[in-house]
Amino acid sequence: MQPISSLFILFTLYFSQGLPSGFLAHALPALMRDQGVSLQYIGLLKLLALPWALKFLWAPYVDQLGSHRLWIVVMQLLLAAIIFFVSFGTQDALFGSYILIFLFGVVLVNSFAATQDIATDGLAVKLLPDRWRGLGNSVQVAGFKIGMILSGSLLLVSIDQLGWSMSFNFLSAFIVLLLIPVFFLKKGQRHVGEKTENSGLRTYRVFFKQTNIRVWLLVLVTYKLSDSLGSAMIKPMLIDQGYSLTNIAELTFWSSICGLLGAMLAGILYYRLGQKKLLISACLFQALGIAAYFFVANGISGSIWVYGISLFEQAADGMSTVVLFSLMMAQCREGHEGADFTVQASIQVLVSGIVGALSGVLASYIGFASLFILAGVIGLFSILPAIHYFRSKIAT
Repeated sequence: MQPISSLFILFTLYFSQGLPSGFLAHALPALMRDQGVSLQYIGLLKLLALPWALKFLWAPYVDQLGSHRLWIVVMQLLLAAIIFFVSFGTQDALFGSYILIFLFGVVLVNSFAATQDIATDGLAVKLLPDRWRGLGNSVQVAGFKIGMILSGSLLLVSIDQLGWSMSFNFLSAFIVLLLIPVFFLKKGQRHVGEKTENSGLRTYRVFFKQTNIRVWLLVLVTYKLSDSLGSAMIKPMLIDQGYSLTNIAELTFWSSICGLLGAMLAGILYYRLGQKKLLISACLFQALGIAAYFFVANGISGSIWVYGISLFEQAADGMSTVVLFSLMMAQCREGHEGADFTVQASIQVLVSGIVGALSGVLASYIGFASLFILAGVIGLFSILPAIHYFRSKIAT
């Protein structure tokens, strides 16, 4: 398959992933806070992403059993079915007496999306040659962010204008339609893992014995700490300051566009600056972007400042995500692409989920402003493991 065709198919798959993820990350916290749900419950949403952290348990079997296309189709149809089911509820009921059932539905959505992601990531590593991985990860992040734009910002406007039920009916149908390009994937363009002595969970023993892998894992767990701690509380803070759902939808839309542009820029800078300079600079920008919300929390006047901070933070997030994913691909072994990429993603998501779950508790005790400053400081210290990683590579 030609690289351009591969990029297009991967774009639609990551775009599909962005739809439920955007709703959970951007729209849902605002909707829940608007209904008076406590910060503790909102912070818990990060913990409900646990399937993304545990997906490494079944990732080797996704590689080994059946085609990637089959896994993708089945999981995406299940996602659409859950979202369609949600359309029969109401906000008052789902965020009130039925909130535990609703949160269980969130776990199911995360489970199906995580499994689809295993197959998609394995396919991406397999299809993209080394010279295409910077651009490939830009396309991946861009597709994901466009999906998040539609479900994280436009969905809020749709709920205001069309109502809860119709909005989720449209979202469910759209997810099904996005499966069409998958059927253009040739049967030969799939990967079935070899059943060797390293099959199943035993494959990770070899992965963790690779040279410098422990140093890389330190980068993996620290690189997104500032984003994990601060980003979960941005929307609740804005709601508490009187922003309407429509205001937040507009802000999310434009900041997500900026994140998309940051991701595309990173695909170019990945080759011009090199891995080291881009990894360190993106980490610095990410820390500064989160810390800048300190001024918003302290009531900085003028929407231009709020928009400026949000645009900068999302651009930095797009850049940092692209370079992190590209380096994660570089750690993958041939024949175990899906499992190796997944175990790295699971580690990162597990750390993100724990830190994100604590963010609501911390915000309740120390306030939003102190939380964002703390997140920024942690982000600055995250530069040190990145520097150490490249030094260790030179030493070996």
